[in-house]
Amino acid sequence: MEPLSLNTLRERYLAFFESKGHLRLPSFSLIPQNDPSILLIPAGMAPLKPYFTGAEEPPRRRVTTCQKCIRTPDIESVGITARHGTFFEMLGNFSFGDYFKREAITWAWEFFTEDLKIPKDRLYPSVYLEDRDAEEIWTSLGVDPSRIAHFGKEDNFWEHGSGPCGPCSEIYFDRGEEYGCGKPDCKVGCDCDRYIEVWNIVFTQFDSDGKGTYTPLEHPNIDTGMGLERLACVMQGVDNIFEVDTVRRIREHVCAIAGKTYGEDDKTDVSIRVITDHIRSTVFLISDGVIPTNEGRGYVLRRILRRAARHGKLLGIEGKFLTDLVETVISQNEGAYPALRERADYICRVVSTEEDSFAKTIDKGLVLLSGILDELSEKGETTLAGDACFKLYDTYGFPIDLTRELSAERGIAIDKEGFDALMKEQRDRARERMKKAGGWDEVMSGDQMDLAATEFVGYTESSCEAKVLGILTAEGTVDAASEGEVTLVFSKSVCYAEGGGQIGDTGSVTSSGFSAKITDTQKTSAGVFLHTAVIESGVVSVGDTVTVTFDAARRAAIRRNHSSVHLLQAALRAVLGSHVEQAGSYVDEHRARFDFKHFTALTEDELSRVTALVNEKILENLPVETLVTDVESAKKSGAMALFGEKYGDTVRVLRMGDFSVELCGGTHVSSTAEIGLFTPVSETGISAGVRRIEAVTGLNFLALYQSELCASAETAQALKCPNRHENAKKASELSAALSAEKKTVAALREKLAAASVSELEAQIVTGEKADRLFATLTDTTPEAMRLLCDLLKDRHSRLCAVLCTVSDGKVLFSASCGKDAVAAGLSAGTILKTISPLCGGGGGGRPDSAQSGGKNPDGIPAARAKFEELATL
Repeated sequence: MEPLSLNTLRERYLAFFESKGHLRLPSFSLIPQNDPSILLIPAGMAPLKPYFTGAEEPPRRRVTTCQKCIRTPDIESVGITARHGTFFEMLGNFSFGDYFKREAITWAWEFFTEDLKIPKDRLYPSVYLEDRDAEEIWTSLGVDPSRIAHFGKEDNFWEHGSGPCGPCSEIYFDRGEEYGCGKPDCKVGCDCDRYIEVWNIVFTQFDSDGKGTYTPLEHPNIDTGMGLERLACVMQGVDNIFEVDTVRRIREHVCAIAGKTYGEDDKTDVSIRVITDHIRSTVFLISDGVIPTNEGRGYVLRRILRRAARHGKLLGIEGKFLTDLVETVISQNEGAYPALRERADYICRVVSTEEDSFAKTIDKGLVLLSGILDELSEKGETTLAGDACFKLYDTYGFPIDLTRELSAERGIAIDKEGFDALMKEQRDRARERMKKAGGWDEVMSGDQMDLAATEFVGYTESSCEAKVLGILTAEGTVDAASEGEVTLVFSKSVCYAEGGGQIGDTGSVTSSGFSAKITDTQKTSAGVFLHTAVIESGVVSVGDTVTVTFDAARRAAIRRNHSSVHLLQAALRAVLGSHVEQAGSYVDEHRARFDFKHFTALTEDELSRVTALVNEKILENLPVETLVTDVESAKKSGAMALFGEKYGDTVRVLRMGDFSVELCGGTHVSSTAEIGLFTPVSETGISAGVRRIEAVTGLNFLALYQSELCASAETAQALKCPNRHENAKKASELSAALSAEKKTVAALREKLAAASVSELEAQIVTGEKADRLFATLTDTTPEAMRLLCDLLKDRHSRLCAVLCTVSDGKVLFSASCGKDAVAAGLSAGTILKTISPLCGGGGGGRPDSAQSGGKNPDGIPAARAKFEELATL
């Protein structure tokens, strides 16, 4: 066999099945689309489920893919053995009601024996016990019946509850006697490492009711799966995935960074394998848009990334190193996955940011956990309490899995139930806070009125005639109303009901002798528009014909803001990368708010480029066009859809030239020039991995500009600057002058302190091993006391000094010990830690320098006495 590279094997497989009439599809994202049952794609067929179930029409009846996959159930085993990994690629050829067993088996045999030239005597098929058809096909290809293994349902029948299912046939590769157990009956199915399964061909031919009844499918399917890394192991004659060429190069880079040699030490090898595997998963996850967070797939990424970082520390690697490995992963995979190269900078920034974040907390957390585990070991206890696990997670950012793994290394279990209970309490408290924080008042639901959905005509009309179908007051439904606030339902309306992040319209409703002001428009889940209105005059009755009009000036401002959000998202993707996705939005007549997925704050340059690009597209006067079509046609046209959003049979596609194409049901300008101008007013983080930009447009932009002009003029006046354009220069000059004054003051303070030192030196008490000084000062500051202590420490190496003062009724201590005093066993930090409680306080610090405080000045004499006791040597 020729030892083909992993990248060559991938291409050979896909090209082979293209020659058999299959459509080659690129790998789907690791993030499942419209499948809430899984966090990440775990198998090659997972993204194709809609084609197998008939929910969607496949692009062709024959398809072949190489799918990126992530599996993490055995993450603790990754590294400990060379068999486990979190990231892998799955080769597959699929038939959706086209060919069946004979073609699938024949092509598999042809690919192995003729294309890859694997010796036939090293291949062993297996079939389901009752699948005579598959067995006959294998023998017709020349396979001796004695080489065909027969297994039962547990091994060779694919079934998950009710639904499509069927038998499968697997192909095993004989690695040779040297990998066997030596038993005379060693064969396919043995637990030893000699025979390994390489290819699984599933014949989906039955529909199971889950109770033992199997009905043949009218159009049976083929679903095959073969691990690319496992195939590479076979073709390259290596023992495991960490020896495969592309993975081995990553492993070698890890060794080079760590200064270690793989294969010399078992414990070191575990860490090398963990990092090698986890950096592969990390790069592909980030490339597909996953960001480290504390929930869902973001938590999977954070867990993998931080586990790799921790094993780097175990190898003795100082500082950040995972970012250096990103390039190696990309270089080994970019041929098949060019998006990795396109997003290289972004991937590196996410990894670097997460490494920085973890580094800030890991050391403190490790020290705390180590101390707790030491204490448990000393007491002979074997369980780490849930509240300790929670503190590590909540305070130090320790994933619970990392705590469990580190504890297990010491033979200690964790109280996962206790931890989960505390996490639930935290989530419940957060929900309660959200409720108390307020929000929309509950809108009259309209459930009391059984009415048809309201016809919305406000895309093209500014007013319309409609029938009053229902009237709702605080007391319930009524036939007529003449005063106060009511909720009105019309047969049709021009007022936009709040939805899709756009606020509801206001306006008016009138008829002969009746008028009311519409203050809000909402809608029920059934599509009934609820118009909150305040009656100004007359009577309104069910059955009346009225004229409904929206507030045109307000709607225009809302349109400007809403359209600017579409331009903003496109600009963010252009500047930051295609990982940017909408995470929420809100537009009203005053502002536009856009939440989006991004891992870090925008730099000043990035925000400037985004702003410039949005305004550039506004000034290009791009036409804004709307097309009503079905969801699939919309997606094929390139329209962006909200991930996980449920859409109806028809959708509105909003196109702004060639710059932005999105699904949107809101109201918009007819050309981008109508937006006027756009500027962000804030850019903030609202949760892990989610940023928020708030912006203004049109007349609100002009109002903001005018406000800033006035503020600039007032600032110029305060700075005594004749030209407001020179405010920054004048402020810089004043700041420099202030800094110079501060330096002068600091120098004077040093001179005063030096003079004070002479007075303090007269109070030093000489001891046998160390000298001591306790002094109470007046009219001083903590900074001055620290300076005095430093001067005393530098001048007197044997001196242990404590200075104190009272300010606003509070006691402040500063202490220092010279190097000889420290060598004699004295510690400034320990002394303050001991005497501060006598003044109702606490604190401490280093052996040579420390600060603390207290609330009770009456305790100073006792503190002094305790100091004399501690410092007398």
